[in-house]
Order: sequence, then structure tokens, then C-alpha cells
Amino acid sequence: MSAAKPFRILGLQQIAIGGPNKQRLKSLWVDVLGLTVKSTFVSERENVDEDICALGEGAHAVEVDLMQPLDADKKPAVHATPLNHVGLWVDDLPKAVAWMTAHGVRFAPGGIRKGAAGHDICFIHPKGNDEFPLGGEGVLIELVQAPPEVVAALG
Repeated sequence: MSAAKPFRILGLQQIAIGGPNKQRLKSLWVDVLGLTVKSTFVSERENVDEDICALGEGAHAVEVDLMQPLDADKKPAVHATPLNHVGLWVDDLPKAVAWMTAHGVRFAPGGIRKGAAGHDICFIHPKGNDEFPLGGEGVLIELVQAPPEVVAALG
């Protein structure tokens, strides 16, 4: 792989935790550990009802998404893997996706799109395949376009 990459991974943006009942997740993450619920996100297409929580403040805050499925029998099954995905801040998402694709990284269907928190996102597939052999080795990885203030603080 070429050492010159046209992007930088700046830091951890989020972790997403799934369960059959987000109230049980909130009992630990909000009531006991003290995270703050910033917003909620519901999507039938993504089969998710989630509370978006914050750990820390400013550019260094990490988003912790507490997710439950709208229908436990439908896909995606956001509760089937308790650690659903890990999100990483990227300074230039389009360049990162182009470079990674050219270097054999497999992306999940859907391409670059707006995420629940309003940032552009895309996902590295948990598994590679013959055409794109590099995947998350069982972990779904979200790449998140960092806004200018995060790039300035972390870059």
C-alpha cells in the first residue's frame, strides 16, 4: 500500500451499542455512567430506534448510540451484535473512500450519505470478499466526515 494517503483518521467519533430494549441500555449508560442524551433517531429503513448520547464535550466528545430494533425479526438486526459498530472521524471522506476502494477495502451498500447526527457517513463492510479483500474482520466500521471544528481540534 502506498504510504501517501489523501486523508487522515482523526479519532474515535462514536460507538454504537445495540440491544433488544434501549431502556435497559440507558439504565447503565445514562443513569449510572452519566452520559447525556443529545437526540433520538428513528428509521424504518434502518430498522432502528436510537438515543444519541454524548461522552465528553466539544471536538473530543464521543457519541454513544444506544439502539434497539423497531422490529426484532427484520434486518438490519441492530441488536444482534451488541457492539454494533465503531465510528471514526475522517478529514476528507470522499478521498478516503476513493483511496480505500482502490486499495481493496470493501464498503457496505449505500455509499456516502447523511447519518443520524447529520454528518456524511459510509461503512466499511465487516467482511472482505474476492473483489475487495479488506473488511473490518467482523466489525462494522463507520467513517464519518469530520466538521471543520473537529478537523481543527484533532487534526
